[in-house]
Amino acid sequence: MIVQEFARKILFGNRLEDKLFWPESIEFDDTFKLIELPKLPAREDKIQFSDQQLKFPKSGTLNLEDKKAVALNSFANHELLAIEMMAAALLIFPQETQEQTRMKRGIIGALRDEQVHFQMYRNRMNEIGYDFGDFPLNDFFWKQMPSMTTPEKFFAVMSLTFEAANLDFAKYYEGIFKSFDDHKTAGILKKVYEDEVSHVALGVTYLNKWREDKDLFQYYLETLPFPMTPDRSKGIHFLDSARLQAGMTQDFVDKVKNYKDDFDVTKRKSWKK
Repeated sequence: MIVQEFARKILFGNRLEDKLFWPESIEFDDTFKLIELPKLPAREDKIQFSDQQLKFPKSGTLNLEDKKAVALNSFANHELLAIEMMAAALLIFPQETQEQTRMKRGIIGALRDEQVHFQMYRNRMNEIGYDFGDFPLNDFFWKQMPSMTTPEKFFAVMSLTFEAANLDFAKYYEGIFKSFDDHKTAGILKKVYEDEVSHVALGVTYLNKWREDKDLFQYYLETLPFPMTPDRSKGIHFLDSARLQAGMTQDFVDKVKNYKDDFDVTKRKSWKK
């Protein structure tokens, strides 16, 4: 299957089966044409985005099945959004050079991981008597997609911001579920964490290629679309080691860690209760 057919099936197919589709092979050819980003990815009624806001459960309640299901639904939606955003990137960025094709192959590899993560979260929901879409789904990640007008901006937002933050969140919630002896859910988060390191590394690799003689942190700051800032790249407990494993330098890690704005996720004491 050629890459544009694969990506279009994910982005414009409205069933979960479309989002999780994986062909025997994905080929690149000279028939590729850029498309305009759609307003929203296609989703059937049960998995449509909702304006209803559902507060994420406090950590101390995640031993309760209904609270656990809400958390899993949120985690799974983040994975599905990543799948759709990566499919969009395959369609809105050119593939005229070998480097552009290699970049897209990297995105395809990460997309496959996200499909696996989504299915693990959904299966876990099913095991405790729920299904994906039983709770409201937000489109926050997708709302940032129109500002990702270049591959540089895509990797700055997706890899070095959203996925970097998920390093912290995945490790944190792995520990929370372990503390409740829910080793199945903890094991899923461990897998997500391990794969996320490679996804962040993909972004680090390409931003390092493109920054020329600029300092990576300064380039990252310049590339992030407004109003996004490096504070969005941090979770509850900031993990230096995960970022170093992903290829960031200690200097870059320190600059991210010490960056301050008004984003308050890392300042919320209530997350720990």
